[in-house]
Amino acid sequence: MFKRRLLLLPLLALSLTVTSQNLQLLYDFGHLMYADLKERPQLTATFEMFHPDPWGSTYFFVDMDINGQGIKSGYTELARELTFWKFPVSIHLEYNGGLDNTMSFMNAYLGGATYSYNNQDYTGGVSFSAMYKYIQNHAQPNSFQLTLVWYYHFYHNMFTFSGYADFWREPREWLGTEYIFLSDPQFWFNINALKGVNPKANLSIGTELKFSCNFLQKGFIFIPTAALKWTF
Repeated sequence: MFKRRLLLLPLLALSLTVTSQNLQLLYDFGHLMYADLKERPQLTATFEMFHPDPWGSTYFFVDMDINGQGIKSGYTELARELTFWKFPVSIHLEYNGGLDNTMSFMNAYLGGATYSYNNQDYTGGVSFSAMYKYIQNHAQPNSFQLTLVWYYHFYHNMFTFSGYADFWREPREWLGTEYIFLSDPQFWFNINALKGVNPKANLSIGTELKFSCNFLQKGFIFIPTAALKWTF
């Protein structure tokens, strides 16, 4: 399964004062594109939540990969940004983990710093995190991770371009690899930006493009998806 961070929520703590949450459903074309991924689940359901407070923000998401027999695997990330100042750098704490119907994924604990930037009208922004990463029960548990996250709303908020890129060290002897790269850019068409549509119709239609290197298998993989999102 792919690790996913679907929205640039942590840096929005600079501008948002209310909880934001959404539910997404993605149809994955990987099983049609790669012979090694024929058993890959076709559907992924994701629930995200972001909540700011006077000391920073809390963000988490839960992924559930679904095949014909039901839920095959689950994955979660929980992140906390701590800020006791107005400077756009926060303390970043994070947990990653999950399981499928045959095994559990190794827990990962991360800590570091995040720099965030938003433009004046909050139609676009970016954040960069540099973190120490501890991979529990790994033969070489001490590692690092670099994460870039972005968002951009354009054409009167009708369209949104968002996503993330992760790069970290995790030696895998069975693949003969040491470093992993993941990126999931998303493109959304926001229905409620259309003239005459109820502003409370918070449905978005779009795609998530999955890029990885040395994650599911050795080398580069690209997988497109078709996606729906409802924002609460």
